[in-house]
Amino acid sequence: QVQLVESGGGLVQAGGSLRLSCAASGRTGSINALAWYRQAPGKQRELVAGITVGGSTNYADSVKGRFTISRDNAKNTVYLQMNSLKPEDTAVYYCAGRYSVSFQAWGQGTQVTVSS
Repeated sequence: QVQLVESGGGLVQAGGSLRLSCAASGRTGSINALAWYRQAPGKQRELVAGITVGGSTNYADSVKGRFTISRDNAKNTVYLQMNSLKPEDTAVYYCAGRYSVSFQAWGQGTQVTVSS
């Protein structure tokens, strides 16, 4: 079993920055990849960024050049550095982990609100 807990959300002005954290516990040795998703009311849920155990990363086109995903394996933690935030980035951000063969774990979500 894998458990994920997000933190770092909040309210920022457009152009500002936030750093989200996701701490993993449980069978962390079985984790294959970690990712950040986001969803706002009336909007499509989307994959924001992902990182594999080997360090490969991928980003949604809408956040490329602004967001950076990283990890600290010693702390079993993944981060999402969000710069140049826009009002359209407002959403609940969820940490997701893929482990074992094809299982998936989700965090409880953290709210990010960007004011214009």
